Amino acid sequence: MDHPTTKRKQPPPNSVSDRPVKQVRRPSPTMPIGDRGPLQNGISASQNETPNGYGSPMEEDEDVQSLIHAAATADTAEWQATIEKVVQNVVSIHFCQTCAFDTESALSSEATGFVVDAERGYILTNRHVVGAGPFWGYCIFDNHEECDVYPVYRDPVHDFGILRFDPKAIKYLPLGELTLRPDLAKVGAEIRVVGNDAGEKLSILSGVISRLDRNAPDYGEGYCDFNTNYIQAAAAASGGSSGSPVVNIDGFAVALQAGGRADGAATDYFLPLDRPLRALQLIKEGKHVDRGTIQTQWMIKAFDECRRLGLSSEWEAKIRAEFPKETGMLVAECVLPKGPAHEKLEEGDVLVQVNGELLTQFVRLDSILDSSVGGKVNLLVQRGGQNMEVELDVGDLHQITPGRFVSVAGASFHDLSYQQARLYAVPLKGSGVYCCEASGSFRFEGSESGWLVQTIDNKPTPDLDTFIEVMKAIPDRSRVVVTYKHLRDMHTLNTSIMLVDRHWHKHMRMATRNDKTGLWDFEDLAEPVSPTTPVPRKANFIQMEGSQYPAAVDIVRSFVRVSTSIPLKLDGFPRARKIGFGLVIDADKGLVVVSRAIVPFDLCDISITIADSIIVDAKIVFLHPLQNYAILQYDTSLVQAPVKTAKLSTRSIKQGEQTIFFGYNQNLRPVVAKTAVTDITTVAIPASAQTPRYRAVNLDAITVDSGLSGQCGSGVLVAEDGTVQALWLTYLGERNGHSGKDVEYHLGFATPALLPVIEEIKSGGKPDLRILNLEMQTVQMSQSRIMGVSEEWIDRVEKEDPERHQLFMVRKVDAGNIGGLTEGDIILTLNDRLITRVDDLDVMYNNETLSAVVIRKQEQLALTVPTVPTSELETNHVVVFCGAVLHRPHHAVRQQISKVHSDIYVSARMRGSPANMYGLGLTNFIMAVNGVPTTDLPSFVRETAKIPDNTYFRLKVMTFDNMPWVATMKKNEHYFPTVEFIKDPSVREGWRRITYEGGEVKRGEGEVMAGAEAAPPEEMVE
Repeated sequence: MDHPTTKRKQPPPNSVSDRPVKQVRRPSPTMPIGDRGPLQNGISASQNETPNGYGSPMEEDEDVQSLIHAAATADTAEWQATIEKVVQNVVSIHFCQTCAFDTESALSSEATGFVVDAERGYILTNRHVVGAGPFWGYCIFDNHEECDVYPVYRDPVHDFGILRFDPKAIKYLPLGELTLRPDLAKVGAEIRVVGNDAGEKLSILSGVISRLDRNAPDYGEGYCDFNTNYIQAAAAASGGSSGSPVVNIDGFAVALQAGGRADGAATDYFLPLDRPLRALQLIKEGKHVDRGTIQTQWMIKAFDECRRLGLSSEWEAKIRAEFPKETGMLVAECVLPKGPAHEKLEEGDVLVQVNGELLTQFVRLDSILDSSVGGKVNLLVQRGGQNMEVELDVGDLHQITPGRFVSVAGASFHDLSYQQARLYAVPLKGSGVYCCEASGSFRFEGSESGWLVQTIDNKPTPDLDTFIEVMKAIPDRSRVVVTYKHLRDMHTLNTSIMLVDRHWHKHMRMATRNDKTGLWDFEDLAEPVSPTTPVPRKANFIQMEGSQYPAAVDIVRSFVRVSTSIPLKLDGFPRARKIGFGLVIDADKGLVVVSRAIVPFDLCDISITIADSIIVDAKIVFLHPLQNYAILQYDTSLVQAPVKTAKLSTRSIKQGEQTIFFGYNQNLRPVVAKTAVTDITTVAIPASAQTPRYRAVNLDAITVDSGLSGQCGSGVLVAEDGTVQALWLTYLGERNGHSGKDVEYHLGFATPALLPVIEEIKSGGKPDLRILNLEMQTVQMSQSRIMGVSEEWIDRVEKEDPERHQLFMVRKVDAGNIGGLTEGDIILTLNDRLITRVDDLDVMYNNETLSAVVIRKQEQLALTVPTVPTSELETNHVVVFCGAVLHRPHHAVRQQISKVHSDIYVSARMRGSPANMYGLGLTNFIMAVNGVPTTDLPSFVRETAKIPDNTYFRLKVMTFDNMPWVATMKKNEHYFPTVEFIKDPSVREGWRRITYEGGEVKRGEGEVMAGAEAAPPEEMVE
């Protein structure tokens, strides 16, 4: 039996066969839609993104008649006339599924639909387009008129849904509709698929129906249709054709485009229209669409296989006599545990009769079940040649299809759906509450979805209502035990300790689907319980008795583990959580120094673990703008442990010097080895071209002769007497274009450079450093001589610094630098101090101007060079608007760009948001709103507040590469309200939040929204 590779006309990707073959790998939701693994979706692959992620969407604007002519050159005049009528009823659907729900993650994409009721404004499309969760979108008609669409119905199982639009909104096109004629789908019938194929405005593909009794395509994980036959034809439709009508020569819709093979074969699969026609008729009449279930999946199997399963010759004869054209029967494929058929039906049972009626087709089985909701049905099956009669209760499919979810602590939850339960054969009831967005406090390792939470704080959470009550009672900032399983591995119970976040994500909100409005209604469930007062704890550090260097390894008492949780990614930082180790530099005051690759900025929660036993909160005291370290402080009154202040060396370690490497490896375990310094060289960490983020520049980096140095991201170089000679830090670098991973460097940083800052902080001050806003590189004497440095200066360098015969050349000046040094300058002295080492630049920290002697274009010049304050280099104001995270261009941006176009920089986007849908790119600068210049965030908030909800507006945008363009976007305050975060030391979190809706402040405590990423576009969204 063949297992053809297939595509689907929208997410998720999977494989299709007559017999389901579950795929192990689930393609990442960040893959471009329409290009996921071996499968492809009918939703457009373009997703309104240009290749660089910052241009306006590219759209084909060809003449409709020429498209029709090209698609039907060999067609008869009759076909051409039919297509001309059909295309007026076909629409392109642009939509967002605004958050993760059930089987799907948030996304923005395109698909196709067609009008089936012009008077009421109903459009038929696929269920995987309408989605099970919140939907927001619009449709474009053939004449480019646009109107909003809202979900009216999505089938719980079958791949169709119905959208509604306002017919009065279409003014220039006579509205028509396509008639649904499922009875006209016949083998050998010539058909056309008319839709938004591969993201184009219009595409007409021809084909011939070859089969009517194919099993529903199995796409592996994610949403899959089942309990229906599919129609097979040769058409080769591709991404964007989801929901396209399959029409015959008379212009009737005979099927609905759904999926197809993606291995080059021109084979597509269509959904029959029997059930969509019934649903449409009931909706027109204002009636509820009843859908019945016995929680059993059936498959069409040929008679020869049915015989092997035990079908008797007598029953086969009766079936063949009753249905002479049939070649198979329905066989039970999956009986859901604890469902109505549990212990009554078994996998492999051959269905013979339902309520005394011979039956071989899904359409008739659906009809009986749909009309029996709340009642009973009698089934006769053959099991191993024996007749088995069972009476089963018929349940309501809508009741086991989630229509609500709860957001709490940064994650989202709902009851387990029939889709997921059937896919993994687990009971619907009692399996745990389903985490559809595993983020925030519930950021489980390894997957964003598929988790079933079993208990929280040792309390069972079998369903959503119980989960809500448990979460209501847990105080903010509590650490509780959570147990959970993954649907792919129900054998394994995972256990973790979770920090409950009810401060960044303050509100517990219930979202409930409203099919009358097409929106989801939000309701706040409970205010957070205040944090409990922490109490002092006792602990002792481990002892490393086997070491030859007892004084050196005693440094273990100066190390603490630092855990950072980031609710909203800023400054291009790629991770939501980081763990590393920090060095205690003052045990009395609780001061800790740690890498900025662990603590990038202060919109975060920081926890410090002491002696692997005591956990306390910490706050940021200082962030160094250039040298990759941060200083934290914790409350020492909560710690009763022999924490030791590290003794920092005042002498710089030398190349070749023997030292002891003490670090923490990937398992967070201390390791130690005798080693030597191999090199000390001036480096600049490579910039991340796609998304600028903090990096160290003008740095003297130490490397050592030990394999442990590459395994450890945190540690020290320590002398035998316990004096710390250098910190061992993680440096976040560029992004690897091949692997897509972020490169990290592990290097040593000599302690003398720390001392001025540390001493000021210890004395109660807060350093406000001034810096030269430039990046330098070393030049050797041979290069210096060619560039105009005199022999006298070269002699002076060799005499004053015999270890390093080098000078510094200005490689890059930060954007906004006015006067002073320029690219290519060779620096000789600053304030009469010869500059041959990075340490020599410390003179800049406390001076507003510096007297400099430089070589510029072969000439020696004396200059007065201004320094710049660093107090405003850190982000202190953030606006989340239409799903885009905006703030002032942070320091890394200014380091990499020649001109800052405005103080409104797009740092991140949220999947499924207007910013994602309309192509507002990362690293863009926003310069004007509706023609009004907006150079800073306050003016931007003021102008965007004037925009009515659900209306279009214009943004003047400049890309990182200085290319201007204009973005048009539609505002959506229901799902993406404007939220402001303003740094405010007077509040506990250090940030004050304001939410705006309708141009006014709705509440003073805004909400951090899940889904924002600060990675390159392919990882951010889609």
